[in-house]
Amino acid sequence: MMNNSAQLTKFVRASGCAAKLSPGSLEDVTCHLKSFHKDLIVGFEGNEDAGVYRIDQNLAIVQTVDFITPVVDDPFIYGQIAAANSLSDVFAMGGDPKTALNVVGFDGKNQNTEVLNEILRGGASKVHECGAVIVGGHTIETPEMIYGLSCTGFVHPDAILRNNTVREGDLIVLTKPLGLGILITAIKADLLDDATTMRVAETMRTLNYKASLIAREFHAHACTDVTGFGFLGHLKEMGGKNHTIEVEAAAVPLFSEALEMAAMGIIPAGSYANKEYLESKVRFTRTIGPDLEMILFDAQTSGGLLISATAENARRIAQRCIEEGVPASIVAQVITKTDADIIVR
Repeated sequence: MMNNSAQLTKFVRASGCAAKLSPGSLEDVTCHLKSFHKDLIVGFEGNEDAGVYRIDQNLAIVQTVDFITPVVDDPFIYGQIAAANSLSDVFAMGGDPKTALNVVGFDGKNQNTEVLNEILRGGASKVHECGAVIVGGHTIETPEMIYGLSCTGFVHPDAILRNNTVREGDLIVLTKPLGLGILITAIKADLLDDATTMRVAETMRTLNYKASLIAREFHAHACTDVTGFGFLGHLKEMGGKNHTIEVEAAAVPLFSEALEMAAMGIIPAGSYANKEYLESKVRFTRTIGPDLEMILFDAQTSGGLLISATAENARRIAQRCIEEGVPASIVAQVITKTDADIIVR
């Protein structure tokens, strides 16, 4: 499939895919968790992408951890995707990653250490790409492979990008196409050709660092990355209690192959869970078809950023992203709160 999967044991289908808790289940858990400290700027509240702790008036640390099971057969590229996915939470908060710890669950009974070496080498390449450094990690024996990072970054306390600080009139920019969860499921079922698989992998292993820097340059009001809760789930978080997000369905970028796979029923369980949780909170003003609907609910791995800014700055962000080789589209706007959290037109 990819550069060195031929001589290494394939593990993407054997490992399966660890499902995240559904949005509703996660809320039931985190609502009981409280952390209070005078220097804790961002904690459990708001389902933020990472925690933020103030060191002094000019410096705060951003902390996060994430890991995933294999999504492609090539262990080096899997390591890159897992690292990009973990680092994305720091970027979404407006931070710059500085250090990272490897988090590894390794099936040593069925995989050789060359596989693990390649995974760690792939992860390190993405950590180094954004100027951070691997400082250690922890490995355990597990029946299925997992890999990710515990990341620490820096941010100015007054420059943190939150996920729910949108303002009425803002436009929202998306920086990667949707459909990744569906296409990962298709990869596991051997339903995609090599060229399409490589395009999907290239999207997932691309860092959100450039997009984050551009969002900061043009004074974004809010930012989050699109991961397990899907496009509509993360937009709901952005709108919070005070705003409705209005989505222009035709403007949302997606992989055309994801529509084909959705029509075949190749859909991950997490996407169904997202739809079940969000359906009552989303109003569709026209029929867009069940396949496109599912892509809007689709649970993503290492998806793009959702960046909210004034209309003028959002257009500048999208244009600069495109000039820098980052795909970007304006996909939604923030309006006064209505009877729905999200309206899809």
